[in-house]
Amino acid sequence: IRPAHLAEEVTWNHRPLDVERMAEAARCLLGTHDFSAFRASQCQAKSPVKEMYHLRVTRHGQMIVLDIRASAFLHHMVRNIAGVLMSIGSGERPVAWAREVLESRDRREAGVTAHPYGLYLVQVEYPEPFVLPQRYIGPHFLSGFDTLAD
Repeated sequence: IRPAHLAEEVTWNHRPLDVERMAEAARCLLGTHDFSAFRASQCQAKSPVKEMYHLRVTRHGQMIVLDIRASAFLHHMVRNIAGVLMSIGSGERPVAWAREVLESRDRREAGVTAHPYGLYLVQVEYPEPFVLPQRYIGPHFLSGFDTLAD
């Protein structure tokens, strides 16, 4: 059921999603790759090659969280990754499809772009020579969901 109280705060999917399938598919996206298949046509980045060094898919009660960290992101990259993983999690596509999409380097192969609702930039990290203070800032909105699901 679509959550009324979080209307535009989270992306909603009408199909049950298998987190294990999504997590397995996500592993092929780790590392340095050409992410052209996950890039919007309006993207102005000079290069589609990015390093994704963390992509974790976890369930918190009724919520599924994609925690993604990379050297940089392309226009709609995270939304397109979410769309691919949701198609795999619903059973609509096989787990291997994520690698096929990545290797195709063709945006038309990646399917639906997920809604922007629930997409949050939590933190930006800069190289140590900049000597900027570090602090953990999120995601705090998950803190109560484990107890709500019980």
